[in-house]
Amino acid sequence: MARNRTALAVGTLSVAALLVAALGLYRVFSYLAGALIVAVLPLAAVERGDRELDVTPYTGLVAGLGLLFAVGLTGIWLLWDPGTASESYLLGVPQSTFVYILFLWLLPLLAPVYYAVSVFNETANEELVADVMDDARQAQRETDFPLAPSRSTGVESDGGSDR
Repeated sequence: MARNRTALAVGTLSVAALLVAALGLYRVFSYLAGALIVAVLPLAAVERGDRELDVTPYTGLVAGLGLLFAVGLTGIWLLWDPGTASESYLLGVPQSTFVYILFLWLLPLLAPVYYAVSVFNETANEELVADVMDDARQAQRETDFPLAPSRSTGVESDGGSDR
C-alpha cells in the first residue's frame, strides 16, 4: 500500500514538473524537480519492504534533504537576478552560487553520514561485522582470482605457457 502511494506521488510530481516546464515557470519547476529528487528516496526504501519506510532514519533523511533543497532553491531565487550587472560575493563566489554549492551539494553530502550513524549503529555491531569478514575471508580462500598469484602444489613450472 505504501509503495503505491509513494509511486503515485512520484508520478504526480513528474507530470506536474513536465507541465510546469512546458509553461515556462522555471522557478516552480526547480522546486518540483527538487521534490522529485527527494521523493525517489522513500520510493527506494519502500521497494526494500513495506516496513522499511517506518524506520525513523528514512523519515529524517527525506525531511532533511527536502528542507535543504527548499532552503537552497529559495536562496538561489532570492539572490539571483539575471539583469544585474554586479554581484555580491561571499568567499569569492557570487552569493547565489554560494547558496547553490552549500545547500544543494555540500550539505546533502552529509546525508550518508546521518544515515550511517543513525541506521548502521542500530543494525550492525562488532559480532555482525566479524561474521561478515570471516565469510569474506573464507570465500577468498576457496576462490582462485585471475590476477592473484597461483598457489603452488609443489611442482615448479618450467616457465612455458599453459595450454
